[in-house]
Amino acid sequence: MLRALSHLILVFMLAIPAAAQDSYDVVIRNGKVIDGSGNSWILADVGIRGDRIVRIGDLSTARAARLIDAKNLVVAPGFIDPHTHAIRGIFKVPTADQVLLQGVTTLTEGNDGSSPFPIAENLQKIAGFKISPNWALYAGQGTIREKVMGRVNRDATPAEIEKMKQLVAQAMEEGALGLSTGLFYVPGAFTKTEEVIELAKIAAKYHGMYISHMRNEAEGLLDSVRETIRIGEEAGLPVQMTHHKAAGRDAWGMSKDSLRMVDEARARGIDITMDQYPYTASQTGIAALLPQWAQEGQHADIVKRLRDAQTRAKIKNEIVYNILHNRGGGDPKNVFIGSCQWDPSLNGKNLAEITTARGMPPTPENAAEVTMDIVEKGGASAIYHAISEEDVERILKHPATGIGSDGAISVFGDAVPHPREYGTFARVLGHYVRERKVITLEDAIRKMTSLTAQRLGIRDRGLLREGFYADIAVFDPDKIKDTATFEQPHQYAVGMQFVLVNGQVVVDRGKHTGARPGQIIYGPGYKKSSN
Repeated sequence: MLRALSHLILVFMLAIPAAAQDSYDVVIRNGKVIDGSGNSWILADVGIRGDRIVRIGDLSTARAARLIDAKNLVVAPGFIDPHTHAIRGIFKVPTADQVLLQGVTTLTEGNDGSSPFPIAENLQKIAGFKISPNWALYAGQGTIREKVMGRVNRDATPAEIEKMKQLVAQAMEEGALGLSTGLFYVPGAFTKTEEVIELAKIAAKYHGMYISHMRNEAEGLLDSVRETIRIGEEAGLPVQMTHHKAAGRDAWGMSKDSLRMVDEARARGIDITMDQYPYTASQTGIAALLPQWAQEGQHADIVKRLRDAQTRAKIKNEIVYNILHNRGGGDPKNVFIGSCQWDPSLNGKNLAEITTARGMPPTPENAAEVTMDIVEKGGASAIYHAISEEDVERILKHPATGIGSDGAISVFGDAVPHPREYGTFARVLGHYVRERKVITLEDAIRKMTSLTAQRLGIRDRGLLREGFYADIAVFDPDKIKDTATFEQPHQYAVGMQFVLVNGQVVVDRGKHTGARPGQIIYGPGYKKSSN
């Protein structure tokens, strides 16, 4: 009797479709699945248990604790940002609303040669604090150099190089993705190529990568590309030119040659790629207009130089040159103050306006005087309108270009940050895919997901695959767009309907849920005992 009953139960279960026998925590149904590989979309459902994708296919009869109807929506891997300065703000805004509402599920910190150190301390703090997106770090060469020898303008001694190599190894074992440099910034600017190569070789031993704000992104762009290629070739590791651009009118059009150099390097086996933010303006400190030699040491040292008449005159001449030929885009009106802590009334104003308000004609010479005054009193962040749209689109089209914001995490309404903080990924999908048709939707998603995951050595993310982490962005391709502008940057992107991080719904029908399920992503050299 029992045997017959068991047989009937087995026959009944076999008659039920396999999907109906399954239950999931979340099922995303009826969506256009773009898996991140660059392949065309397919109609499919995505089933999630815990923090993993467990099935992609027909789940029309499956059971789930949460069903998400994605009809007419795109289902994509969560976006990975390879270049952020999210340490500025993440502890004030751990939900990171501005990036989650774009579909970004992973942030990387430690760019431009500046990183938390030791790496382990930051990763432990983030893990204990709990944030919404995933978190990963690079080891900053500038930070390591400053720890060993300060902000001095000289070559490192063999002993100092050895100590720096030890610190790079420590960072890699504590979980760094690789080595970052900011060869435009002090103290990275004082570093010879050979010194960088020695440190990059250590990252290579741990299968890490090298990402660089190159030495010069203006008239010296091509020499900087050559240097980056050389570092990758001699150190033997993947390299990435971060926020690739041609800044200043003298450099406009140089992307033709820089991209040709990338193609030639790749053809001979050098693993070089790029990332880019889709705007014609950059952002960094106002001190970027000063020559690098004038920034040696601490703030008091800079002030001392500015108060010496002869030295001040030399600095002023170089600021004028930089306004005319470099980041200034040829005119003081192109340089806007983003955030000035000591005088917030300057926020949102350009150098021409500030100079005029001080009773002087807005000439480059007078703007240079204003710049030195701002630096002396404590500095400010600045937005520089000095990039051509043609170069932006040309770089975006290149198959080796990924997408990165270079943005911090601003407190909503505070100061006047670059709109890239709120709009980078949505802008690509809305403006450059849907409106301008510069690239296809599938390729844009590849540039935001698998391309970056592969470059950073991040496994099990960046693709919609069974067994991968359930970092997922679900959006309306007809409505996704950035709303942040340079005048009004504190505006969230629209069109992102659902975002999941490690299987948890963080954005629900366009609203952040407050969930904070982000995980630490460790680099390839991570040794658990180090953390």
